[in-house]
Amino acid sequence: MQDLYNYLQEYYDIDADLCKLARDAEDKAKPEFEQIEATAKINQARVLSAFRQTGIADYHLRDGNGYGYGDPGREGLEEVYALTFRTEAALVRAQIISGTHAISLALASILKPGDVLLSATGTPYDTLAKIIGVSNGKGRSLRGEGIIYKEASLSAEGRLDYEKIREMLTEKPSAVFIQRSRGYSWRQAL
Repeated sequence: MQDLYNYLQEYYDIDADLCKLARDAEDKAKPEFEQIEATAKINQARVLSAFRQTGIADYHLRDGNGYGYGDPGREGLEEVYALTFRTEAALVRAQIISGTHAISLALASILKPGDVLLSATGTPYDTLAKIIGVSNGKGRSLRGEGIIYKEASLSAEGRLDYEKIREMLTEKPSAVFIQRSRGYSWRQAL
């Protein structure tokens, strides 16, 4: 079997020193690549096991009627996801177009008018803040639907303010939101 780096040197005239540098870097990273490969194999086995447990067959992979009523393909796919990710259930839809969309669906489905949503990490990123209605609370937003929004600002160092959060938790919020990523702000990710 021909070596990739010899091939690159012979057919693409890539410098031998550059190929050696690439080979050395690849050798140095080999343990990490092996760990990634091992994880991928375990995850593949989990997915295949989920397909087997749910009895997915060719009829699950056919087009639906467009209405989604009694769609065995969609139901089977959601069951595969739930088993693979070890969750109670799963909602898998092409119509969910972003993480923000998924978060907004989750919040809208668990909160009802009068419930309190507490953001433990200050103001959420801009698109989610708009969905919550952080700035005005009118229109088609969670606040516009009667959800009460409160937030515990981050400390001056950009860390969770545990004392403030503890104080706000005594009010028994219905849900607590923690934004790990920094979104578009300058703070560090948690």
